[in-house]
Amino acid sequence: MKKQIGLFFGSFNPIHIGHLIIANHLVEHSAMNELWFVVTPQNPFKEKQSLLDNHLRLEMVNLAIESYPKLRASNIEFHLPQPNYTVNTLAYLEEKHPNTNFALIMGEDNLKSFHKWKNYEHILVNYPIYVYPRISEGTVPEALTEHPHITRVPAPIIELSATFIREEIKAGRNIRPLLPEKVWQYIDKLGLYFN
Repeated sequence: MKKQIGLFFGSFNPIHIGHLIIANHLVEHSAMNELWFVVTPQNPFKEKQSLLDNHLRLEMVNLAIESYPKLRASNIEFHLPQPNYTVNTLAYLEEKHPNTNFALIMGEDNLKSFHKWKNYEHILVNYPIYVYPRISEGTVPEALTEHPHITRVPAPIIELSATFIREEIKAGRNIRPLLPEKVWQYIDKLGLYFN
């Protein structure tokens, strides 16, 4: 039987308890054997001063998931041509892991713009998509609301963003409860996001 792996893409800048709550809920309440946090690299064509180095973000994901045996960190996109698209990553992973079924994990906010993704129809036909709830503007296109490959997972709604965390750190406020303890220690030790 093929292994079932969920792919949770993001910049994880930084990873926070919201990401962990969603990931753990999904892997515990679905047929997934594992969930991989796919850390997306900095797009070389975009200047994003707020985006930390790829390897620092990957290290924070590794620290965050140390005690979660079903969660993994993946740097797969670091080695793919940029700018990269999800459809290319999926093709590459299928080639490397022929005995694995991959599924996509996204928030409802991303589902609303999913029809703008490169080759989204191909993804929709070939991969299950697990959608967790998010409070956001707009509506999901009708074609996606009842699609047989889209599963809505009643995960807890976590309204917490990495942007908010970065702003709070910069402002000198205590955000320790919002981060896994080892991630907070890493940020504090290296002075990340403080200026």
